Amino acid sequence: MIVVTTENIPGYRVVEVKGTTFGLIVRARGIGGDIMAGLRSVVGGEIKEYTVLLEDARKQALDRMIKNATAMGANAVVMCRYDTGNMGNMGEVVAYGTAVVVEKV
Repeated sequence: MIVVTTENIPGYRVVEVKGTTFGLIVRARGIGGDIMAGLRSVVGGEIKEYTVLLEDARKQALDRMIKNATAMGANAVVMCRYDTGNMGNMGEVVAYGTAVVVEKV
């Protein structure tokens, strides 16, 4: 699956637009991670527990978006974007884009 943030893929042309595809994940921070993050925030610097959590959530959202696009019959996703939000101690990550069928030119 080709996934790009651009509207076009060099060397390919879009032959069919399947529609919007997305992958969503909501993750909750654990109490252990919250305690360590709280201690790190006092000192300053990167809060590695949250960095790892967000990186993992982004990868899972991307994987789900690709699975959705594949089920739609697409072989590429253009205009891929991420969006994030939070609700209390939970974080949401969504990857979305346009599922398309492309062919080499």
